[in-house]
Amino acid sequence: MFSNFFLRSFRILLLPVALVYWLVITIRNWLYNKKIYKSTGFALPIICVGNLAVGGTGKSPMVEYLLRLLENRFKPATLSRGYKRRTKGYVLAGDTTTALDIGDEPMQFHIKFPDVPVAVGEERVVAIPLLLQDKPETNVIILDDALQHRAVQAGLNILLTDSSNLFTRDFYLPTGDLRDLKSSYKRADIIVVTKCDPALTAAEKNKIIAEIKPLPHQQVFFTTTRYGKAYHLFTREIVNITMDMEVLLVTGIANPAHLKQLLEKHTASYQLLQYPDHHIFNIDDLKEIRKKFNTIDNENKIILTTEKDAVRLSKFQSDMHDDPVYVIPIEHHFLFNEGEIFDQAVLQFVSTVKPII
Repeated sequence: MFSNFFLRSFRILLLPVALVYWLVITIRNWLYNKKIYKSTGFALPIICVGNLAVGGTGKSPMVEYLLRLLENRFKPATLSRGYKRRTKGYVLAGDTTTALDIGDEPMQFHIKFPDVPVAVGEERVVAIPLLLQDKPETNVIILDDALQHRAVQAGLNILLTDSSNLFTRDFYLPTGDLRDLKSSYKRADIIVVTKCDPALTAAEKNKIIAEIKPLPHQQVFFTTTRYGKAYHLFTREIVNITMDMEVLLVTGIANPAHLKQLLEKHTASYQLLQYPDHHIFNIDDLKEIRKKFNTIDNENKIILTTEKDAVRLSKFQSDMHDDPVYVIPIEHHFLFNEGEIFDQAVLQFVSTVKPII
């Protein structure tokens, strides 16, 4: 609690820096709005999934949701920046690709959707033609975490915002978490409020919608996080998480709060080893994980991690194959029975979009 108070106080002291940051992104957006900076359109449907803040709002699970929706009807591909990869420029995932080549989230897409082209590139306006050259059958591209990258003109913009930290209540970096203007929400076609309480009421929903103030053309949806069965990192064996189990939670994600809440409800106890977002695990981390795990005095114990972390731990297969390391998948579940409405909005866009010249 003290450390959180200190962090909040320190961030408030950085308000002058936040105001400079706000000025910079205001000028940048103005240059795009006035078409001094150009946006490029492409002759196929492009869906952009993004947010206005740093940290986890559920972008990767949303990309996966879209891939499940589209892969049997169209020929989708994904394009990401490839954060914290050790390569530069455009890279298309292949049989020998690792997370070091393309980043953890794209690698996760590649593993879970092996028939879907997964590419990375810092300059998306350059990477898209290269992707289409390599995979000419592609007829829809999903841009991961690209709402603020306005060099590409997407036809459908999906904005995610965490219910516990709505963009309307946030402030600009480094005092807050916003990396883009609050007014940039107006560029979205669909707004998804994520990580909601499953028991969210219609009155609470309407209150949030009133706070967001969507434009007439914007649709607002609400999702909660749904967890799947935990499976072994290497053998894929399923394990049931039970109330007599103790868990060592190992994460390198921006916001593990919901996963911690899950373990508080469904396990005897848990301990946490939290690393920075997109952390690249090394042999010293492996030693630390094992040392921490061995301090747990319960035979019924496991190491639990996220799918994003799992792709960065998989390189230790020869060392960890027999360790009880399990992965817990997550996905979006739409509240108020509005999942089909969301699906139809996406499918209609992909089916009827006209080329952008």
